[in-house]
Amino acid sequence: MTTPLGSVLFVCRHNAIRSPMAAAFARIYAPAVYIRSAGVEHGRPDPFAAAVMAERELDISKRMPRTLDELADTSFDLVVTLAPEAHHHVLDLARTQSFDVEYWPTLDPSGTDGSREQIMDSYRSCRDALDAMVRERFAR
Repeated sequence: MTTPLGSVLFVCRHNAIRSPMAAAFARIYAPAVYIRSAGVEHGRPDPFAAAVMAERELDISKRMPRTLDELADTSFDLVVTLAPEAHHHVLDLARTQSFDVEYWPTLDPSGTDGSREQIMDSYRSCRDALDAMVRERFAR
């Protein structure tokens, strides 16, 4: 039997796209779980991420990205990493802290070139993939 999770942290590179999206979905599927997100580097809010989440009636437009170092919270039951650099950083932290780590490799849509619609489609793909992964992991 799996122990219920009390807290989950999602980590990506800049805490501007993937981890805030995943955290927003996790708050829906696991409302009793304490959910946070962070990045390994400083980031800026991403308007495309906010736009595609708004299509799902989830508002991440006002949140400011934060780094792991800026988190007031230091103990989580589970840390989900969404980018290779985040995964390596979190594994280093796991040597001295007690939490489980899961790696969910997720493409970063911010490197997409093309028209606005092509960029939005890339962000939608990322959003939908994260929605499916979070739903499968946390919806019980």
